Amino acid sequence: MEIRLRDEAAGTDFVFPVNPEEVRITRGKGYETVNILSYGEFDIATEERVREITFSSFFPTWWGDTEAEPAPKEAMHRLTEIMNSKRPVRLMIENLVNLLVFITVHDTTFKGGEPDDIYFDLTARAWRQPKIHTKAGSAAGGGNAGGSTSRPDLKKTPKTYTVKSGDSLSKIAKLELGDSSKWSAIYNLNKKTIGPNSNLIKPGQKLVMPS
Repeated sequence: MEIRLRDEAAGTDFVFPVNPEEVRITRGKGYETVNILSYGEFDIATEERVREITFSSFFPTWWGDTEAEPAPKEAMHRLTEIMNSKRPVRLMIENLVNLLVFITVHDTTFKGGEPDDIYFDLTARAWRQPKIHTKAGSAAGGGNAGGSTSRPDLKKTPKTYTVKSGDSLSKIAKLELGDSSKWSAIYNLNKKTIGPNSNLIKPGQKLVMPS
């Protein structure tokens, strides 16, 4: 089982020389706990939590009959540089894992009986593409020149009345406004349509009613 870290941006690989005894993959379901009065606590499921991959191994001073490459201290420093990098790397574990991760934990142990070998514990967390939600109108081209979002038109559409044969302004005022004396209010709003004589209204004319 081969384990390697690939920096795809730099085009370099880091291969772990000694396979760990075990690889642990932690998965979990996210949830939020809400408290509803008189009913108690309830768990509401959310998205899957970020996966964690952990394993332990060591960098040997000697590999077989030859000195190991890279040397343990060099390997430790390279792994630390990968951890401190702000970009994800691809973790590949043969037939098991192939995904972008951040190295979040790199613990080093030096043992008294083996002073030249360097032991380590490593934790990697799966990387996710950040999801950014924008408000309507805030995206490029979505707002006006001032950057503010358009507001809905809250103005009411004026009520109109279509004149019928035999109608008069006082009759329309009584029918639409409940008071025949309000005929003058109708006339004042519709002088251009009616003309100078308030008594001469014609069938088919659309008159705007006072609000």
